[in-house]
Amino acid sequence: MVTLTARAAQQVRSMQVESAAPTKRLRVFVESGGCSGFQYGMSFDETKPDDTVIESEGVPMLLDPASLAYLSGSQIDFDDGLHGKGFDIKNPNAQSTCGCGKSFN
Repeated sequence: MVTLTARAAQQVRSMQVESAAPTKRLRVFVESGGCSGFQYGMSFDETKPDDTVIESEGVPMLLDPASLAYLSGSQIDFDDGLHGKGFDIKNPNAQSTCGCGKSFN
């Protein structure tokens, strides 16, 4: 399961209201790339037939089967502090991460 902290859920809700497509759901995914081999991504999207739909903090999220395998057990937080970090994914499956915090292997 993938979970959102209360801060991350609030940020997603705010972004969704501001988006041009407020009926779409949050898609959390993993793709090839980044400095460590894989990178995280998030977007608003429509549900696809093979998606798993989960809900955390009242926010529905879409995950494709491959991304769910990589992200299982992860927690997504949001930090808007002095460093302007943005969304931060704590992934227990990542063997290592790079300095940018957006890629892993």
